[in-house]
Amino acid sequence: MKVDKIGRLAAGALALTLVASCTTERSGTAMIQGGGADGGGGQAAASAGKFGTLDSPCGPGDAKGATDQGVTDDAITVGYGDDRGFASAPGLSKEMGDAVSAMIAWCNEQGGINGREIKGNQYDAAYTQSAQVMQEACKQDFMLVGQGFAMDEAAEQHRVACKLPTVAGYTVGPNAAMGPMKYEAVPYPVDLMNVGGPVIAGKMFSDFEEKTDLLLSTSPAVTTGTDKVASALKGMGVEPMECGVRLNDAGESSYMPFAQKIKKCGAGYLWSSDSPDPGQFNLLESVQRAGADPKYLFEATWYSTKVSEWNKGGAGDGIHVGMIFQPFENADKVPAVEQYVDLVEKNDGKVALLGMQATSAFLLWATAAQECGSDLTRQCVINELSKTHEWTGGGLHAPTDPGANKPAECGLMVKLTGNEWKQISPKEIGEFDCGEEFVVETDPKTWGAELNDDRISKKFLTDDVIKPQTS
Repeated sequence: MKVDKIGRLAAGALALTLVASCTTERSGTAMIQGGGADGGGGQAAASAGKFGTLDSPCGPGDAKGATDQGVTDDAITVGYGDDRGFASAPGLSKEMGDAVSAMIAWCNEQGGINGREIKGNQYDAAYTQSAQVMQEACKQDFMLVGQGFAMDEAAEQHRVACKLPTVAGYTVGPNAAMGPMKYEAVPYPVDLMNVGGPVIAGKMFSDFEEKTDLLLSTSPAVTTGTDKVASALKGMGVEPMECGVRLNDAGESSYMPFAQKIKKCGAGYLWSSDSPDPGQFNLLESVQRAGADPKYLFEATWYSTKVSEWNKGGAGDGIHVGMIFQPFENADKVPAVEQYVDLVEKNDGKVALLGMQATSAFLLWATAAQECGSDLTRQCVINELSKTHEWTGGGLHAPTDPGANKPAECGLMVKLTGNEWKQISPKEIGEFDCGEEFVVETDPKTWGAELNDDRISKKFLTDDVIKPQTS
């Protein structure tokens, strides 16, 4: 299975393709970030009192007490990280660790959380070492914050067993996505799905219901995503045309026969759950040469400079991408996006959508931790997180419901023309289209997890996990 496809699914079907600054040498799989005024490599405290529309949760205070693992009078130690050391895909999801590193520095420059400095253990799970990383985190961290490990399913039993809560940057495995003591700023649960792209396309194109088909793949991961989309489309009244285009995940000797099949079938709109790679580019170029002119409805993995730089010949001019994040082109209208870019670039990090996702996760955690004051315990933070039912990361993305593990009921559409992405729906830049129809229930056959009445995975669940207390 291609790792970029795993990384795409890891972001929950609406994420982007897959060097945090540290003050010490690498130690095992963790790097220790001091996080003081110089801990972020000279990070400037941009808009210290706010992050976008969000009042900063960071600042001075007099919090005291060794209230839980990783908490002292003076510091809070959290874990975070990515898979950047994976040999087959160097730098995998490094934008996530880069973002949290920058946010720790930003927060500490304001005084930390209620006066406690944030210290970060930055982990490199390198794709295959997530279980090892989790066992390290279990011994030393207060919580995990903003991390993205593609093989988190392998680590989930260790996380649950040691009762380590997480505000994840993303989750991949179904049991991790629905696990206990797990919150996400941008949830992608297995039982609910944001279908903003198809909903917006249906409003924009009058023949969308009759002229849409799905590009299929031999990849099991892509097939799982496609099956969910197919089920959602049928629920919306869209019956795929079934042109029969199934691409070999390992590549094809020629893509022209597939392009000709698309042209003969007469598909006007093509949906793909696949990621941008040379094979996908070859298909679109072949479709162009064959004289077909469909519009493409692709997932947010396609919103990238990799795609816009490839599109010199215009074969990608029909690419439309549904998103719940504000595109970078809207930075002049959305202060949170501009602030994220500035903070990460000043920290010499990588800027990408997954980085914004990790940033939002950090802010969600910090906001909950700040509410706990001196009584900073895992139980208190979970209580606060469970009460958070509208979250935008200061304007980075559409409103989500982290407390109930529910996705956004909104979306926007961007279109590629030449090497430029531009928001085309809604027309008001910086705004989202919203409605109950943007979220649908998925077929339980696609879940990959057995859930209890609280929508929590039963697989690793124990009686002593930390549960939200309502009183």
